[in-house]
Amino acid sequence: MSSDSVNMGDNNLKLLKQGAEAKLFICNYLGRPTLIKERFKKNYRHSDLDEIITKDRMKNEARSIVRCKAAFVRTPALYLVDFHRRRIYMEYIEKSVTVKDFIINHVKEEEHKKQLNTVAELIGQTVRKLHGFNIIHGDLTTSNMLLVPKAETEDPQWFFRELELVMIDFGLSYIGSSGEDKGVDLYVLERAIISTHNDYPKLFGVIFEAYKNQCKRNIGETLNKFEEVRARGRKRTMVG
Repeated sequence: MSSDSVNMGDNNLKLLKQGAEAKLFICNYLGRPTLIKERFKKNYRHSDLDEIITKDRMKNEARSIVRCKAAFVRTPALYLVDFHRRRIYMEYIEKSVTVKDFIINHVKEEEHKKQLNTVAELIGQTVRKLHGFNIIHGDLTTSNMLLVPKAETEDPQWFFRELELVMIDFGLSYIGSSGEDKGVDLYVLERAIISTHNDYPKLFGVIFEAYKNQCKRNIGETLNKFEEVRARGRKRTMVG
């Protein structure tokens, strides 16, 4: 659903987070807990160009979220796109934790590492599903993945039960079918894992194996391109 403008009093909005590209607000929209992503105006760009770029990115984000449904990848439900106010309205998932927070704050004991492997496998399987439908996320980090309980529970330690993975923040996403696009997406994920979770050096390996095993059809080009991108990255690191 899209609209040129939405009449909603801004006093209904509660600021959740402010990033480099957008502000995130929580509100109640049509009786549902809702997250609003409002993109900033970029004053260093010509206003017409900024409007075109912002509109294209909002379209790509909405298109990717809708396409995820066909790929059987869970995302927040999309409610409305308001181009005039640069806002996307989507489901706010209250009982959730980012994969980043789960790893840093909750994986403390040896027994927890089994659940970490389960989460890593979920990540690999989910990214492969995205790529199977030519969805390039563009910003694959553990901050852009949520864990939610698969069933209703009041257990405060629910993140050690059966989980679902929810992909979020498709602001840099696009539709791309080339092995290069998918290889770069994987490389971004690998670098994010290494830089953020270097206490778990085998983590990306588990993700990568799950990615390869999820579906072996038409995967060869992606794996070859991933290795090429990796090699280019290592060369840049060595050269400095």
